[in-house]
Amino acid sequence: MASNSYDLVILGGGTGGYSAALRAGSLGLSVALVEKDKVGGTCLHWGCIPTKALLHAAELVDGVHEAAERWGVKTTIESIDYSATVANRDDIVTKNFKGLEGHLKKLKVDVVKGTGKVTGPKQVSVEGRGELNAEKALVLASGSVPKSIPGLEIDGQRVITSDHALMLDYLPKSVIVLGAGAVGVEFASFYRSMGAEVTVVEVLPGLVPLEDAESQRELARAFKKRGITAMVDTRLEDAKVEGDQVTVTVTGKGDTKKVSAELLLVATGRGPVSQGLGYEAIGVTLDRGYVVPASWETLETDAPGVYAVGDILPPPSLALAHASFAEGMLVAELAAGKPSPPIDYAGVPRVTYCTPEVASVGLTEAQAKEQGHQVVVQKFPFNGVAKGMIHGQGGMVKLVGAKDGPVLGVHLVGARVTDLVAESMLIYNWEALPQEVAQFIHPHPTLSEAVGEAYLSLAGRPLHG
Repeated sequence: MASNSYDLVILGGGTGGYSAALRAGSLGLSVALVEKDKVGGTCLHWGCIPTKALLHAAELVDGVHEAAERWGVKTTIESIDYSATVANRDDIVTKNFKGLEGHLKKLKVDVVKGTGKVTGPKQVSVEGRGELNAEKALVLASGSVPKSIPGLEIDGQRVITSDHALMLDYLPKSVIVLGAGAVGVEFASFYRSMGAEVTVVEVLPGLVPLEDAESQRELARAFKKRGITAMVDTRLEDAKVEGDQVTVTVTGKGDTKKVSAELLLVATGRGPVSQGLGYEAIGVTLDRGYVVPASWETLETDAPGVYAVGDILPPPSLALAHASFAEGMLVAELAAGKPSPPIDYAGVPRVTYCTPEVASVGLTEAQAKEQGHQVVVQKFPFNGVAKGMIHGQGGMVKLVGAKDGPVLGVHLVGARVTDLVAESMLIYNWEALPQEVAQFIHPHPTLSEAVGEAYLSLAGRPLHG
């Protein structure tokens, strides 16, 4: 094979791209991974990892307050050295980045640093490297960037995105968060834990609007208890920066009001990076910038041998790192001539790391009814088990089942539920019946007991419920 030819050429080194590279390399394929910045992409450098590091620091702060207020441990926080917080966060990111670089090197993946552009069928041109040819597959994995709303100017100082938030060297005393998806509620939770006054503005009727309606309400109750102001079903009319403040005008339910804070964090979602990269010129179909697969089972586009993974895919793809991992592995295995099962996106866990956490898998109650199921619902509060009382975050387990059929959806709000949802992932994907799950014994005392109790009740064998 010529020096500029590879089995796989991958444009973009984020989670979708590098997972395709790792899997293809482990299968013995030659791989070029083109990345203009650092491998790891948004998740490693600007999203999942650094934000979860900050949220862990916030959890520790909350723990100190809880120790004094609930447990008689009379201690106070003298101050927060945010520079030390940031330094530790960055150290965690760097260690992960170096580990990823080492893994790619071990598998002989050729990481090509530079800006790439598709210039022909299964061909990418990279500044300073020339043309790279893909013999088996070209994988498009160019990722996403934060997006705003029309007319709202992001200045990077008072009106910022999540990227800017990670570059701040101070903790603001007040923040308005525009958007109540995962990014919005996680930053709202972080800043509140760090002492800021926080207002969340969401145009849709609830927080985490893609989650089940009862999860939305449960999180709203928890945020209110924490002192976070949530303004849902509320539209941004205007934002003005004056000195060290930004003032927004919002309208909700016919009422218009103004809110001021040090920062306006715009968390209205992310948009795909696809324009100007030559995708359409080779026959790839775009819709609002998203790459539309010809087949969701293989993720191959309308251009033969060209695949798409990660944030450039539209729904039902989830723009979640763990979904991107699965997409990258799927494409690599197909390129290697191996069978690989298609992805059931409803069966991919959704996780949000605010306090309390939110997690789910499968269908919401509304979705299950829309699909024609005769639905049965069972709920169990985390405060119904001792470990839930100990954690003191409240929350609930909600099961959505088909009458005389399998579990269709699991919805969790509470402490550590992003870890608990893995069990529910198996239950949903294996189409387990409630009476089958109810046979399994959950350890006592744990948070998982609440999940087990919910299944017992759904199977008609309630214990404490």
